[in-house]
Amino acid sequence: MRMPVRLTVVVLAVTVAAVGLAGCSGDASPVERAEAQVSAKEKALSEAESAFTSASAEFCAAGKDYIDALDRYGDVLNDTAPTVGDVRDAGADLAEPREDAFEGADAASQAQKDVVDAQQELADARAALAEAEAGPSGTPSAPAAELPSSTPLAPASSVDRVKQAESEFAAAEAAVTDDTPLVDASEQFNSAAVALELAWLRLFVDAGCLSDEQTVQAEEAVRAYTTALQQDLTAVGLYAGAIDGVYGPQTVQAVEDLQRASGLPVTGAMDKATAEALQAALIALSGAAAQESVASTAAVQQTLKIVGFWDGPVDGMWTPELTEAVSAFQVELGVEPTGTVDAATISAFEKAIADLERAASTPDPSPSPSASDG
Repeated sequence: MRMPVRLTVVVLAVTVAAVGLAGCSGDASPVERAEAQVSAKEKALSEAESAFTSASAEFCAAGKDYIDALDRYGDVLNDTAPTVGDVRDAGADLAEPREDAFEGADAASQAQKDVVDAQQELADARAALAEAEAGPSGTPSAPAAELPSSTPLAPASSVDRVKQAESEFAAAEAAVTDDTPLVDASEQFNSAAVALELAWLRLFVDAGCLSDEQTVQAEEAVRAYTTALQQDLTAVGLYAGAIDGVYGPQTVQAVEDLQRASGLPVTGAMDKATAEALQAALIALSGAAAQESVASTAAVQQTLKIVGFWDGPVDGMWTPELTEAVSAFQVELGVEPTGTVDAATISAFEKAIADLERAASTPDPSPSPSASDG
């Protein structure tokens, strides 16, 4: 029995549609699937990088706020006359910006890890695409792209220094009670706050929170400050290293020695009390140098008076008249008349003294007996 024409057309249409649907719903080729995976992973990496940029910016903003809070905290201790309670309670004002900074750091670190994971997934997807394009028996058309090396948000040493400084600050805060002398409380807190601020500043720079120009300016300012500090520490006999502007182990040791000698908390970081101790040492050194200078000038005056080239007072005051007297004495000694007591003058003077002593120790020849003596 023959099928009616209309029914035959319907069956054929359904069959063709089914075949077409089967063709559309069947799996795409391995290459197409691999290409889709690569596109998806590229999009995921772009989103991860964008999230990392935003998280880094938020961390930098929170870090800056915390550093500013630490700086204001130090100013309060330096510029006012706080009570022990003020010193103890002021740390509470740092709690919120500290929490924001650490949360920002954690978020930025996680976002960076997400970028690394996305990079790895994209590299795997590209490798799979290369294998699909090569076919079952072929070789990949191109080697898998090398995954870019990952660097941490900041060096571990900077992170560890921040953690240590935070721990020391918390310990200083806990050690202050109503019975703590005000001077001790201020010194302990100021010392810990300065060390903490410096640690966060280093982390702030290492995390890329400054532009290249700002980084250069900051490094130049730190180098200039450290150079001046090293010069002062050298002047007071606490530093014997190179004057290189690098706040390295020798500089830290010199600062610690100064703090220890001054009875201050030993942190290795310059704070208000340490700076005052260094200034006092420099003033004492200047006074000693001035006294030495007066004594030297008085010795010059006394020497010139003995040899007849000075008739003024022996008072340790260097005057134009004393310069003229030195010049006249130099002419007598046969050296260049510079008016200053230089090495050539001292050498010529010592030689003249030696000649006089030698002449004085030589006996006069005995007189010959006269012809009349008989």
